[in-house]
Amino acid sequence: MTDSRNSGRYLAPALVACAVATATGANAAELTIDRLFDAPALAGPTIVGLKISPDGARVTYLKGKAEDKDRLDLWEYNIHDGQARVLVDSKALAPKQEKLSDEELSRRERQRTAALSGILEYTFAPAGDAVLFPLSGKLFYYQLATPKHKPVVQLIDTHGFLTDATVSPAGGYIAYVRDQNLYGYDIAAKHERALTTDGGGPIKNGMAEFVAQEEMDRSTGYWWAPDGKHIAFARVDETPIQVTERFEIAADNVATFAQRYPITGGPNAQIKLGIIDVANGGITWVDLGVDQDIYLARVNWLPDGKSLAIQRESRNQRRLDLLFADIDTGKTRTILTETSNTWIDLNDELSFLKNSREFIWASNRDGYTHLYLYDYDGHLIRQLTAGKWVVDDFRKHAVMGVDEKSRTVYFTATEKGPTERHLYRTSLDTADPLKVQRITQNEGVHGIAMSPDARFYIDTFTSSAQPPQSSLHSADGALKAWLLENRLDAQHPDAAYLADNSVPEVGTLTAADGQTLYYQLFKPLHFDPSKRYPAIVDVYGGPGVQRVLNSWHGSSFTQILTRSGYVVFALDNRGSAFRGTAFQSPIHRRLGDVEVTDQVQGARWLMAQSFVDPARIGVWGWSYGGYMTLNLMFKAPDVFRAGVAGAPVTDFALYDTHYTERYLDRPQDNPDGYAASSVLPYAKDLKGKLLVMHGMADDNVLFLNSTKLFRKLQDLSKPFDVMVYPGAKHGLMRQNDGRHGYKMVLRFFDENLKP
Repeated sequence: MTDSRNSGRYLAPALVACAVATATGANAAELTIDRLFDAPALAGPTIVGLKISPDGARVTYLKGKAEDKDRLDLWEYNIHDGQARVLVDSKALAPKQEKLSDEELSRRERQRTAALSGILEYTFAPAGDAVLFPLSGKLFYYQLATPKHKPVVQLIDTHGFLTDATVSPAGGYIAYVRDQNLYGYDIAAKHERALTTDGGGPIKNGMAEFVAQEEMDRSTGYWWAPDGKHIAFARVDETPIQVTERFEIAADNVATFAQRYPITGGPNAQIKLGIIDVANGGITWVDLGVDQDIYLARVNWLPDGKSLAIQRESRNQRRLDLLFADIDTGKTRTILTETSNTWIDLNDELSFLKNSREFIWASNRDGYTHLYLYDYDGHLIRQLTAGKWVVDDFRKHAVMGVDEKSRTVYFTATEKGPTERHLYRTSLDTADPLKVQRITQNEGVHGIAMSPDARFYIDTFTSSAQPPQSSLHSADGALKAWLLENRLDAQHPDAAYLADNSVPEVGTLTAADGQTLYYQLFKPLHFDPSKRYPAIVDVYGGPGVQRVLNSWHGSSFTQILTRSGYVVFALDNRGSAFRGTAFQSPIHRRLGDVEVTDQVQGARWLMAQSFVDPARIGVWGWSYGGYMTLNLMFKAPDVFRAGVAGAPVTDFALYDTHYTERYLDRPQDNPDGYAASSVLPYAKDLKGKLLVMHGMADDNVLFLNSTKLFRKLQDLSKPFDVMVYPGAKHGLMRQNDGRHGYKMVLRFFDENLKP
């Protein structure tokens, strides 16, 4: 029975396949790798960048074109008339292909949006009556009440490339970054003013440094005060970081970049935090403490606009201080401190109440991430949630909304189980943090965006039976309207292929320390339990990521593999995310150890299944998954016959400070851990067939990682295969190079795992 309060139809996977097969005929169309990249998107018209306007009148979002799924336009769903419409056609404003600055290209690579074009970000004016967005380096302003013949106005005509543009919370003023300086623009006066002037070279104002973007989930370097009178900004000085020459090898040229890459154990950028008085341009510098070797993790304003909240993280990432700063003097006081014996995971959960001097804070001090209510003096009022589950969602911001009149807080969590996400509520005055109320009911993953007044929310829902769909609900969960139903019917883009798709079977294993490991298993097309099939372990295995979820697994590369006769297996080993401290922390000070133990256990379980040929097990993964593939091929050579390692880290001494030191500490403090975490000492034990793939312009996992491995294997006289991609970055498999990349992976496994 369907719960009318949630996102509508729920069919068992087998019933979905049956229904679509009946509608489309018994025979599914041939699914090809090229079709995975072509339009329309096989998962249906997915929407991203969803926001609710400050006045609650509309829901806006970004949606790919029918003919070009990766070029995004700005849409709205109007709450009052119930209609969805295109607000801005990106191609009409910028018909030619974008020419991006190097800084913007790097920023998009950090944000994992390099494969997209069109409108990628936007912000509302405070009244909800206008939208600001950058496109092709220019800045556009859309007054929503403007007659339709000229709804969009280009604000600034300049040769410089504008990024990270936002409207003042008070309205009428815009801030943005250009040429490493922060600028302000008065809309009415049509006047631009530089708010900082010393940016250039190693100095960046209002910008997030490399590790903040790549590893700390902080993509901006400036923050508006609620009243619009001040802007806090980061001044980044990369002078301490050694300049290294990084080569980007393209098909027809080799470019050399002088890059300040913060290699683990070395110096970081020096960070200062300033507060600009927008009216007169004066700057007050905030006292961040005596120790300058720290991370500026998060910055938030208190509701009165007179104080700034700063999260200061220690270099070893075992201490996080919440500071309040006076904006007139820059003096700070410590409100609370979190400590850990391993590391502290950053999150975005700091919610200030407007009608009382209280705030909501997230901490994993009891082993699981939960919510706590504090007063402005740092006194704990009460714990709001508790249990052997985590309050979190994939954006690291768990509190979706607060209704201060009823003293109700809404949040997302894994209380029902780690493979799902649901919306919950509890009272700010709760007497029992163990008791929370689940609002969403359909089994699966619910991504929530709530209105500012917490009256309604948008639910982006997916499950193994339902591709992503978005719907409007009242705060109690009652369904009000569909934004995007994305029905899995005969007209759905995946309908022609669905009958041949494999639906994952989810199960559990028990790790060596007694903890539960979740896996998912895809069986091949026309599965015959009397046969023995080759199997491929699809691995990531690194921290901060969860792979086994009750989410849509429609036509994808996994389905290409099952159509080709492979069993596909994925397991979330210890060290992966959203399972609590005890599950995540065993990797501390040594990587590639317990992760390998768990993945080998999963592979041996797989080999013991009657339908799997134990002599034909392969493994493949990208990034940390590439690192894991090498570890598994080298450390378990009798288990894995063939492996594909994409963009692998081979020696963590080559990786950046914030990520690597979080788990391994500095090399000078843990030399044995670094040596043991490198794949190079184990390369001598390679027996199976190995393919290494890497982009030759990768500025995240540097190509140097793979060349170092090539040299090691050559010195050992070990045969292996290589496929490199000129000009390609770390996310090449999400872009057009992925067409060739996935075909290469399939061909390699067909050559080495099939009879």
